[in-house]
Amino acid sequence: MKKILISIIALAGFLNVSAQENTSAEPTKKLTLEEANLVSSYYHQDGNNSAVTGGIGSEKLTDLSNSIDVTLVQYDRKQRKNTFGISAAIDHYTSASSDMIDLKANSSASHADTRIYPSLSWSRENEAKGTTLMGGVSYSTEFDYQSLGAHIGFAKKTPDRMGEFSAKFQAYLDQVKLVAPIELRTGTGKEHDNYGTSGRNTFAVSVSYSQIINHNLQVEILADGVRQTGFLSLPFHRVYFTDGSVHQEALPDTRFKLPLGLRANYFLGDNIILRTYYRYYTDDWGLKSNTVSIETPVKISPFVSVSPFYRYYSQTAAKYFAPYQQHTAFDDFYTSNYDLSKFDSHFYGAGIRISPKNGLFGIERLNMLEVRYGHYTKSVGMKSDIISLNLRFK
Repeated sequence: MKKILISIIALAGFLNVSAQENTSAEPTKKLTLEEANLVSSYYHQDGNNSAVTGGIGSEKLTDLSNSIDVTLVQYDRKQRKNTFGISAAIDHYTSASSDMIDLKANSSASHADTRIYPSLSWSRENEAKGTTLMGGVSYSTEFDYQSLGAHIGFAKKTPDRMGEFSAKFQAYLDQVKLVAPIELRTGTGKEHDNYGTSGRNTFAVSVSYSQIINHNLQVEILADGVRQTGFLSLPFHRVYFTDGSVHQEALPDTRFKLPLGLRANYFLGDNIILRTYYRYYTDDWGLKSNTVSIETPVKISPFVSVSPFYRYYSQTAAKYFAPYQQHTAFDDFYTSNYDLSKFDSHFYGAGIRISPKNGLFGIERLNMLEVRYGHYTKSVGMKSDIISLNLRFK
C-alpha cells in the first residue's frame, strides 16, 4: 500500500504541473482537466461453499485493485459542454477455489490472475435546452474471460430544471474460455491445452427519473431490463449428483433480469445527509431479491466528514440450485453455486473524507482523500472485508 500511495502522489504532482501548463486565456474553447480520481483497494474473503468444488470447500480470495479515472471538459462553439472520461484499471487476485480446478496440483496457474479493464466515455450537455447525449466503450480481459462493451444514452431536464429523465442502452459481447475441471477434460488435461471459447451477450435498457421535491428532498426512480444469451454457466464449476458422479455446471442459455429501484436523499441541515436506496429484483430463473441501504455523511468540520453505511440484502434461490450431491440425473439444469442459493447478507462500514482548504501533501489541486472500510457477511457462511483509498485531483 505504501508503494501505491507514493505512485499516486507522484502522478498527482505530474497532473498538477500539466494542468498549470494548459491554462488558456480562452478556457471555454480548450480541453481542460476537470478532475482525476486515483483509487486503490484491497479485498479479502473466506467461506466454505466454493462452486469450483461443487458447493463445498474454501472460497478464500484476495484482490488488489488500482484505477485512475480522468475527466476532461470542453465547451464547443455552440457552448455545449463536452465531457470526456478516460478510465484504466487493473486487478490482481489469488483464489484458493480457482486453484482447485486441478484437484491434484499443489498450486496451478489458475490460482491467480490479472484483469485489465480500460474504458472511454463522452457526453454532450446543451445547458440551454437541458439535454444530454452520451456514449462510451469498455474492454476487459483476463485469462478465461474477455468482454467488449458499449453504451449510448440520452437525458432531458424538465423546463423548471427540477427533474430529469434519462435512458441508456448497454451491450456487452463476451467470450468465455471453456476451462473445464481437469477430470472432465477430453484432452491431455495440461495447462497449455487449447480450451476453446463460447460467446455470452448482455443487452440492457436502463431508464430513470430524478426529481428535486424541495430544498431538503431529492428522489430518483430507476428501472432496468437486462437480457442475456449464450453460455451463461461457468465451465469450471463442478456439480456432484446424488450418485456421487461429477458434472460441469449446466444453466439455460437465456436469462431476463428486471431490477426496479428507488433512491431518496434528505438533507438534515448543512451537516447531515440521509442517502437511502431500495431495489427489488426478479428474473426468469426464479431468483427474487430485496436490497435496502442507508448512508449518512456527517460533516464534522469544514474539511472533514464521515460516512457510516449499512446495506441489507435478501434473495430466494434460483430454481436450478441445489447443494452438494443433491442434484439428480432427472435435472435438465443444475448448479451448486451459492451465489444462486437462498441467503441474507449484511454489509456495513464507514468512510472518512478529508478536503483541506490548501490541498493535500502541499499540492493545492490534490483536494480530497477518502478512506473507506466495509465488512460483509452472508448467512451461508461467507464473509469478506474491503478497504479502499481514493485521492482526487481537481
